Amino acid sequence: MAKTTPLRRPVAAKKPTAIAEVGGGEKLHKMLATAGLGSRRDMEVLIEARQVSVNGQIARVGDRIRPGDKVRVKGREVKIVWEAELPKVLLYHKPEGEIVSRADPEGRTTVFEKLPRVKGRRWIAVGRLDLNTEGLLVFTTSGELANRLSHPRYEVEREYAVRVMGELSIEQMQALTTGIKLDDGPARAESIMHQGGEGLNQWYRLIIKEGRNREVRRLFEFLGLSVSRLIRVRFGPINMPSRLKRGMLEELGDREVGQLMKWAGLAAPREPATGRRGRGRV
Repeated sequence: MAKTTPLRRPVAAKKPTAIAEVGGGEKLHKMLATAGLGSRRDMEVLIEARQVSVNGQIARVGDRIRPGDKVRVKGREVKIVWEAELPKVLLYHKPEGEIVSRADPEGRTTVFEKLPRVKGRRWIAVGRLDLNTEGLLVFTTSGELANRLSHPRYEVEREYAVRVMGELSIEQMQALTTGIKLDDGPARAESIMHQGGEGLNQWYRLIIKEGRNREVRRLFEFLGLSVSRLIRVRFGPINMPSRLKRGMLEELGDREVGQLMKWAGLAAPREPATGRRGRGRV
């Protein structure tokens, strides 16, 4: 895995004494999202709840900040990155038996335990996989990028390899792509393709555009088939490399991150002449 190094150091600046006036600096909620604390909307909610302060003053939605402002969220100081700096993106082949949570009261292994530390920022999981599902899990330090990839309104494709006990009929495959009414509303697959198998074990490739809890399993259960293995192999433009074995991590390089930002419609800094090199494929 490529060595994790910052591209540049933040520019030192004079400390202002108050929240920047409208028309100067950058919007507070945008910079908090860029720092990896969540989506812009999440940050607006925090600000509305009076959980954010700038230079000791309670912030308001729409406030702007400049380099040198002291920003705190729930009393903890947040590092704001001012220079153009690409976010970090990690690919992880999650094995069965790990949960996508920062902590678990039952003491089960969480995916965050294996992640490298990132100074001044934190990893955000893009979407989730349930305990018994394995495959591609994407992490990033950018709240904006995570939101753009995982929020339902963007309809980003998730592709799965599904092993079931039994074979779907043509009518059942048509039902999956037409739409099935689940307990939490209608759901459908964008496409489904039979991949062969042996005996009762049959493999399918299925694409959905939502990330509802156990959605793929519930679709097959509705049709009377039990999923015996479920592997996510693609998330949006990111394919899980075949070399990424269960439990392995791989960091995307600067060029790949820049391509991903462009795909997501987010402004990316100009690529440096040298920087992180990764082997993931976007």
